[in-house]
Amino acid sequence: MPIIRDQRTDRRIRAREVRVVGAAGEQLGVLSIDQALAKAQESGLNLVEINPMAKPPVCKIMDYGRYKYEEKKKANDAKKKQHRVEIKEYKMRPRTEEHDYDTKLRAIRAAIEEGNKAKVTIMFRGREITHRELGTQVLDDVTADVKDIAITEVPPKLEGRAMSMTIGPNPKVAQKARDAHRIHVQAMEKEKAERQHREQQAEEAAAAKEAEGEKPVSPSSPQPPAAGLPAAAPAPNTPGA
Repeated sequence: MPIIRDQRTDRRIRAREVRVVGAAGEQLGVLSIDQALAKAQESGLNLVEINPMAKPPVCKIMDYGRYKYEEKKKANDAKKKQHRVEIKEYKMRPRTEEHDYDTKLRAIRAAIEEGNKAKVTIMFRGREITHRELGTQVLDDVTADVKDIAITEVPPKLEGRAMSMTIGPNPKVAQKARDAHRIHVQAMEKEKAERQHREQQAEEAAAAKEAEGEKPVSPSSPQPPAAGLPAAAPAPNTPGA
């Protein structure tokens, strides 16, 4: 049963009567607030209002601190599994040399193929600002060189002495990046589970070995001779014994 944020608990619950759900999900019926609190206290748990709009409000007996901890842990796990899109900035000059341009272009393509966005910025110095068309040409070249994997999200815009644009992966590339991230997360989870399994097996083996070493030896069990000593001869069979 979903629980709303900032729900009232224990003495903060204002209703005089509440419908109570037990810790195991069993229905305890409509009780006075004092009776409901007593039920929760008997179990060493909290009374949590989970549906204040019902008449009477619905409350559940639970370990509220543990519930909040588990919900936070679930949210963190879900966040880790999400593919987060970053905006990476790449700066160029209006007269960027071909070698530098190719290096930056490879980095831009790599970022987009990973599902990220790229902000490409042309920095003008001194009188270069009077030749804005050079900056526009560089951005046009970048757009043309990534058109197979990217789309322009924010067109070129001049701000002070910088001209920039933002490009991002097209739908096909974005989906491919999300799929790759999901496969990576699954592989990491599998590796973690296998490692935990191996560690558990090692602990169980160590515990079994320790228990075997502490196992008492039965008095009737024959003992091996000490190192370097001959085995004891059997006692002679005396007639009439």
